[in-house]
Amino acid sequence: MAPFSKQTRQTDMTAPLTATARSYSNIAFIKYWGNRDHALRLPANGSISMNLDGLETVTTVRFEPGAPHDRLVLNGEEQTGPALDRVSQHLDRLRALAGVACRAHVTSHNNFPTGTGIASSASAFSALTVAATAALGLDLDERTLTILARQGSGSASRSVPGGFVEWYAADTSDESYAESIAPPDHWDLVDLVAIVSREHKAVGSTGGHALAPTSPLQAARVADTPRRLDLCRRAILERDFEALAAVVEQDTVMMHGVMMSSEPALIYWQPPTLRIMSAVQRWRADGIPACFTIDAGPNVHVITTSEHAAHLRAALAELDGVADVLKATPGGPAHLLDSPTV
Repeated sequence: MAPFSKQTRQTDMTAPLTATARSYSNIAFIKYWGNRDHALRLPANGSISMNLDGLETVTTVRFEPGAPHDRLVLNGEEQTGPALDRVSQHLDRLRALAGVACRAHVTSHNNFPTGTGIASSASAFSALTVAATAALGLDLDERTLTILARQGSGSASRSVPGGFVEWYAADTSDESYAESIAPPDHWDLVDLVAIVSREHKAVGSTGGHALAPTSPLQAARVADTPRRLDLCRRAILERDFEALAAVVEQDTVMMHGVMMSSEPALIYWQPPTLRIMSAVQRWRADGIPACFTIDAGPNVHVITTSEHAAHLRAALAELDGVADVLKATPGGPAHLLDSPTV
């Protein structure tokens, strides 16, 4: 397979080339933590997630002949330093693929908190990849787009396809891709995101992945991942909430156990985080389908069904330390928009 050689039209760089894409965030049920190759973002283990319609990034990429450097405007603010560098590095991959050197002006907007453990980098680099490749005239299949997005942010690979998505671990870049295992309308799940903090986390996921091998628990966690993937995949396909809840909560606690036992320790949870976890377990004991999962941050994703979403959203909002509760449902794939909206 040679996925990065396909191009269907000559790119004319005498005039600006623009495209806009929307991509949804995702919540991992079986989580990605740690890399076997940091440069290529080849994951230590496979993962499964659900795209989140309601939590989105819209990104416009405009390649401008003669521009001296790349620009990034995120949520209305000009970015410099590491944020701009990371976007430029990703654009360099795409420019090399298209055979052009033109700099770009990137404008991006998230409708949810950035850098707080709600997978903002996933939707960001998914949208950036889809928009930039379109602007450059590259006609790439979905599998190739997931591979490219992965190199910007690992979890971005899962935001390219729609619905419920599995990302495969592999030793080579071409084989570590993501694909949908069920469409958005397969299961009427709802993700209620309890916002504990909107502050940008001190240690981002990229730094956290590098710490994973320092934990004595990481090797066991990775070795057990195929079992958890099988349980999660089957629970989704069979729409078995009880089975999903069991494996999702086990997986999130295992990942945070690795974080907490890394050197130095990486502790994202705050007192309200634990309060929410306990409440969810009480609600489930009372017969309400609910489970928690937590990415690299203090905010808690509470998964339930559409029938119980309104009641649980109100109950979460009443808990001490919960500043807001966002709602998302299974989302579709990343896609181009007809005209810039940001």
